[in-house]
Amino acid sequence: MAVTTGPGLIGSLLVGVEAAKALCYTWQKPAVPINHLQAHLYANWLNPQSSTPQLPALGLVVSGGHTDLIYLKNHGQIKWLGGTRDDAAGECFDKCARLLGLGYPGGPAISQAAQKVNHKTRKTFQLPRPMIYEDNFDFSFSGLKTAVLHQVQKNLSLKEKAALAWEIQEAISDVLVTKTKKAMEKYQIKAVLLAGGVIANPRLREKMGQQIKGVPVFIPPINLCTDNATFIASCAEFNFHPFPWSKIQADSSLEIEEVIK
Repeated sequence: MAVTTGPGLIGSLLVGVEAAKALCYTWQKPAVPINHLQAHLYANWLNPQSSTPQLPALGLVVSGGHTDLIYLKNHGQIKWLGGTRDDAAGECFDKCARLLGLGYPGGPAISQAAQKVNHKTRKTFQLPRPMIYEDNFDFSFSGLKTAVLHQVQKNLSLKEKAALAWEIQEAISDVLVTKTKKAMEKYQIKAVLLAGGVIANPRLREKMGQQIKGVPVFIPPINLCTDNATFIASCAEFNFHPFPWSKIQADSSLEIEEVIK
């Protein structure tokens, strides 16, 4: 039985792990502990409308708590390339949406507001693209949030808020696309795998599809971008390392490149 053991909120992890232990005991089955962040990438093996991803691949996991680039040499062979130094991309969306009074979750709220702009108003604002040209695979979005705060303090109109929402979306997308392309230059890969709740953003999906060249770009269906059990099962299929159920433990600080064996 596949079960997420980390990372994440310890309370939620404990509920899942203890429930899995009970079922394993009842059915006399081993447990297959799964790294939740790695599992996000395996949503790309569940899309009936696309081909099967080939490895090695470059993975980008973007969510409310994580923004990570990884090199997936093979199933179970993972190298972390870089991640956020402060706010994750999804966290930046949430905080910026709150500043604009757009509600929660921030990603869909900003995307919806951004749809109200036209070509003339899209260039109303120019926000920074933090760390976009630095020679590494790290991210930083706290400065972008601060820049948005400075603009919001000007008592923006509804049209201006929509234009700012568009520019927030563009800035975050530009950084994610550029860093992904930079990693592609260093590593020989056969595919780019996108994953995480932020990948549900239509503009980010569009820009990734348009600007990533040379290898297939795999983008999960929107309903598989956010947390769900199916990609946990998919990850278990390719990383089947059964444990005695009594030995698995929740680990809220599990790193993305840690393979549980």
